Amino acid sequence: MELRKRLRAYVLDWTMRAVNELRGEALAATAGDVLEVGFGTGLNLSHYPRGVTTLLALDPNVVEGLPALEERLRRVAFPVERCPLRADGVLPFDTGRFDCVVTTWALCSIPDPVRALAEMRRVLKSNGRYHFIEHGRAPFERTARWQDRLNPLWRRCADGCNMNRRIDHLVVEGGFQLASLDRFRHRGPGLLAHMYRGVATPTP
Repeated sequence: MELRKRLRAYVLDWTMRAVNELRGEALAATAGDVLEVGFGTGLNLSHYPRGVTTLLALDPNVVEGLPALEERLRRVAFPVERCPLRADGVLPFDTGRFDCVVTTWALCSIPDPVRALAEMRRVLKSNGRYHFIEHGRAPFERTARWQDRLNPLWRRCADGCNMNRRIDHLVVEGGFQLASLDRFRHRGPGLLAHMYRGVATPTP
């Protein structure tokens, strides 16, 4: 792994550990064949329940050679297939292939999240579930205004991450209906701490 990619992988792994405590509840009801969009450094792996049988891990920036990731892959009880693909292109998977789709802190950085969600819906079974936890737009007008002001700078500094996206609106626009949604503030700066955790099903 070249130095820049190695440093990016270590920084990503270190920063995203700060939300590890939220992963278990978001993934608790996943089962069967799962598509995870935005796999990163595999921090979700130890939080998947026993009902998961396979995982297809999608990420355009495949991390290789990170010892912590290699250890997570060794310990997992189900097969993991990794695919270096963008989520907002046409996914090379059959319609209705997966039982569950998962995103965790990924919709913030996908350039075209609605298109990506539409593809996730296509490859999800008609009775499948989309499980997500994301950060996004604050419910408070003052904080939201600051998110809008600072987002262009933040996006450039944070590898394309957007702090002000209305996650629930995007999920619906992408062809899903919300079965559950929990909005709450996690610890840390208010601009980045407002969470959307939920489950959605394909709109008929």
